[in-house]
Amino acid sequence: MTSMVFLPGAGGRVSFWRPVAERLRDLGPQVHLAWPGFGDEPAAPGVRSLDHLYGWMRARLPTGRWHVVAQSMGGVLAARLAIEEPERVAHLVLVATSGGVDVAGLGGIDWRPGFRVEHPDAPEWFERDRTDLTAQLGQIRAPTLLLNSEADPICPQGVVALLRERISGARAVLFAGGSHTFANERPDEVAGLIREHLAGSSSAGAR
Repeated sequence: MTSMVFLPGAGGRVSFWRPVAERLRDLGPQVHLAWPGFGDEPAAPGVRSLDHLYGWMRARLPTGRWHVVAQSMGGVLAARLAIEEPERVAHLVLVATSGGVDVAGLGGIDWRPGFRVEHPDAPEWFERDRTDLTAQLGQIRAPTLLLNSEADPICPQGVVALLRERISGARAVLFAGGSHTFANERPDEVAGLIREHLAGSSSAGAR
C-alpha cells in the first residue's frame, strides 16, 4: 500500500500537518517526520546541511511507494525525492514552498532575519543553504499539486509560476488571503484538495 509522507517546513514539528493528516487517515498508512535541530527535536549527529538532512529523511521512509505532502523547506526535500526516485513518488503536493528555486529572484522577501528571531536555536546551516533544483524540476514525473496563499510574502506567485512551468502537468490552487502557514490554518480545504489530487481529480483554480 502507498504511504502518505508528511514533511514540515523549517518549524520542524510533526504537529504542523496533524490537522490535515487526521482528515486523510482513511487513505492509508501515514509517516510524519520532524526535523532534527528544528522545533522541539534534538539535533542529529552528522546533519550539518540540507543534503545531510535529505539523507536522514530518506533513511526513515518506508518501503514501497509514497504520496509526499510537504510544506516550505520540506518541499525542497520532497522535490529532490521526486527527481531522484520517480518510481517511488506516486503523487507530490508542494505547499507554500520554493521547491528549490531562487525565491529572492522571483519577488520573495528575505526570510532569514525573521527566522532567526523566531527560531534562535535552529541550525545555522539552514540560513546558509542555497539549494537550487531549478534545472532538475523538469525531471519530476509524479502528478504534482501546488498549493499557495496569495498573501504569502515568502513564496509569491512568481515562484508558483516557475514551478508550474518547470514541472510538467503541475496544477496550482491559490488560496485567497492566508499566510505562509495556511495549510495548518485551513485543514478542511487543504485536505479536500489533497484527496481530490490523489484520486486524480483536477483542482486547478483559486479559492
